[in-house]
Amino acid sequence: MKKIWLISFILILTVAATFVNIRYDLKLGLDLAGGSHLVFEADVSNLDENKRLSALSGVRDVIERRVNLFGISEPSVQTSEFEGKNRIIVELPGIKNTKQAVDLIGKTAQLQFMEVEGLDESATLKPTNLTGADLKSASVVFDPNSGKPAVSFEVSDGSENKFEETTKRLVGKRMIIILDQTVVTDAIVQEPLRTGGQITGNFTLEEAKKLAIQLNAGALPVPVNLIEERTVGATLGAESVKESVLAGTVGVSVVAIFMILTYGRLGIIADIGLFIFAVITLAIYKLIPVTLTLPGIAGFMLSIGMAVDSNILIFERFKEERLIRPISDALEVSFGRAWDSIRDANIATLVTAFILTNPLDWEFLHVSGPVRGFAITLALGIGISLFTGLFVSRNLLRFLVKEI
Repeated sequence: MKKIWLISFILILTVAATFVNIRYDLKLGLDLAGGSHLVFEADVSNLDENKRLSALSGVRDVIERRVNLFGISEPSVQTSEFEGKNRIIVELPGIKNTKQAVDLIGKTAQLQFMEVEGLDESATLKPTNLTGADLKSASVVFDPNSGKPAVSFEVSDGSENKFEETTKRLVGKRMIIILDQTVVTDAIVQEPLRTGGQITGNFTLEEAKKLAIQLNAGALPVPVNLIEERTVGATLGAESVKESVLAGTVGVSVVAIFMILTYGRLGIIADIGLFIFAVITLAIYKLIPVTLTLPGIAGFMLSIGMAVDSNILIFERFKEERLIRPISDALEVSFGRAWDSIRDANIATLVTAFILTNPLDWEFLHVSGPVRGFAITLALGIGISLFTGLFVSRNLLRFLVKEI
């Protein structure tokens, strides 16, 4: 009964992964799908020499946060210094119409809370002691009175008293919120506020989302100007991608045939396990999502090889064990004794993937986006191959072992 439940679980998992693969598309990198190439120049002329490098790094970090919040996967954001020019190079995979992204990246998001002194034509604006630095987070909501999109915000820890004192003083008076010299809301303070408030206006849903992203991402440390914008095609070309996919398909097919010719029924079960591995892996790529570049596809193919290697270790051990003990016992012993070799090989590969990914951003390791893509897909593939090899294939063999 336990075996039937385990096989049922494997079938359900495979069907669910197949549904995900049909429902969602893979995200492709700049080399496979093309995208946009943007170059910004940072104005650091007003900064001391020793502060320019940190300011440029700050600009890069803010831009990277903004394009990620914008929903762009695996952007490439790099700094460049040449002939006294400080530039930030941004590559956005799969984004062909870049106007919205350019507007979002280039905004300085300087938020000001202004009070109004005087009436009508003689009215003047006076800054309060509140700025965008007092904001903790912002999100899109819908105004319950008008049903229109609005932006709700929370003040940062330590700013509650200042926010409460300012709004208490302005009860019944106008307070204008200005973003980058543009009035986004002009309202009368109805009651004292302490932990946050709401920015209302004639926003569309997209405008409200953009405003929330800008407030969450923070302000650029220095002004930036767009000096180059171009759309780039897939660097590998459609024909190269087609040939790469064909080569991978042929390689996997040859491996599957080899397993059947060498191990017979055991090989067929191993191939079923490899098919389930591929289906689950692609589903996870789509759900995360992982942006696939050609090196990323290479990492996926290499993980298939690691999965096959694990099966070969188990089956070779099984050939020996079945000569001295019953088949069911030989199967369990084979998995147990092959595990040490499988574990050591996969740990060594995972360590290599960790170094290539460089999640701690060690300065002595130079890591590019495609290299990280290769390492991430390899690491994910190894983790899933261990699951399919030691759980899926093992339980399939247990279920069919009497017929082997």
